[in-house]
Amino acid sequence: MLPMNRENHDVAGDTQHLRRSLSNRHIQLIAIGGAIGTGLFMGSGKSINTSGPSIVVAYFLIGVMLFFVMRAMGELLLHNLQWKSFQDFAADLLGPWAGFFLGWTYWLCWVVTGMADVIAITSYWGYWTHDRMWSFVLTAATLLLLLVLNLLTVKLFGELEFWFALIKIVAIAILIVVAVVLVAIGFTSSSGHQASVSNLWTHGGFAPKGWSGFFGGFQIAVFAYVGIELVGTTSAETRDPHKTMPKAINAVPVRVLAFYVVALLAMMCVTPWNLIQQESSPFVQMFGLIGFTAAAGIMNFVVLTSAASSANSGVYSTSRMLYGLAHKGMATKAFGKLTRHGVPGWGLLCTIILIASALILAAEDSVIGAFTLVTTVSSVLFIFVWSMILVSYIVHLRRNPQAHAESIYPMPGAHVMPWVVLAFFVFIIVILTGATDTRHALLATPVWFIVLGVAWAIVRRRSHRDDLETTPTIDTGC
Repeated sequence: MLPMNRENHDVAGDTQHLRRSLSNRHIQLIAIGGAIGTGLFMGSGKSINTSGPSIVVAYFLIGVMLFFVMRAMGELLLHNLQWKSFQDFAADLLGPWAGFFLGWTYWLCWVVTGMADVIAITSYWGYWTHDRMWSFVLTAATLLLLLVLNLLTVKLFGELEFWFALIKIVAIAILIVVAVVLVAIGFTSSSGHQASVSNLWTHGGFAPKGWSGFFGGFQIAVFAYVGIELVGTTSAETRDPHKTMPKAINAVPVRVLAFYVVALLAMMCVTPWNLIQQESSPFVQMFGLIGFTAAAGIMNFVVLTSAASSANSGVYSTSRMLYGLAHKGMATKAFGKLTRHGVPGWGLLCTIILIASALILAAEDSVIGAFTLVTTVSSVLFIFVWSMILVSYIVHLRRNPQAHAESIYPMPGAHVMPWVVLAFFVFIIVILTGATDTRHALLATPVWFIVLGVAWAIVRRRSHRDDLETTPTIDTGC
């Protein structure tokens, strides 16, 4: 049994509060880690294969739209620090049903995303083992390690994400520098392909597959950004959120430009887009195609840690969402109890078991087929979450116009941009109906909301306001 604090009781109590153990450097790197996910390292191969170089425009557009989602979320969380996550302000502004739907959907979001990460991790281990069974064993060991580390302290989670994110940043920066050098010297690979900026338009054009190809790349491009809202689930465990949260959110546009647009353009300058295979990471492929086999192995380690980082974020965020649901009477009380280390242990254990079930999908012959299935479901669910954040903001703006006027961190274009972004999300959903693989996954998601509707009819009478009313304790220890 997970070790529970002896002083715990069923609901409120000092020992049941999450601790503000995450510092500024943790939040900054968690935000970066959320912006650089498995969708970029693993999924960009398929998106490039589908859209060609024009895929960078899709990444840019989605990044801009999600920046406004982040700004809306930031203004709301800083308006009331009693709101520990976007689930809390949705419940207060839209009603308890919204907190229930949003909390459980976000939980499923990260379970499904974790499954995608498991599929990716298995593929990355296979780069070295060349044996499917050993890849499964190593993936299971990776998940077990993440569980053990998350059960210790929230500060350890912050440290893990700090170093995971740092590895991603350094790797992408090195890739960009190497690509620039190769283009500058006119490097020619053993297959006779020269590194050149002209590779962006000489192999069928910038948008070689036309509008249909351009729009087809949006599915994986959307998935690449899942987790960008993770800062909103760390609110209750963040020291000085008034300072750290705005810094993290304001840096989103720069990250989008550097980590998606510039990195992908640099990669496609070195490796023509039509040579990039969709079954594995194009970041690894780039070094392999130009003959840097040792560098390819190092990059495989980077993308492996990236997938592990994403899974780590999912385990963290889902356990905190279950914690919030439990304290509103919307989930079993066990999920609302903390271990003696101050983490929601039962939520962590439940989540890791469900994520590990993706090993069954990883056994499929087509890695990218299984990856596309789970990422489409994840993308649709995350679009629901992002939309609920915007709808909550619209309601807040109408009810509390003075609060917006006096906000220390007001959303730009507050009266217009939420509607523009919501319209963009509708556009994305329509696009997902265009391809067979994404359409099947899209049609399956309404089942989840039907299940939630039935569940809400059952639990609504015992749901209540959050029973943790006082400020979370601050852990200043090292």
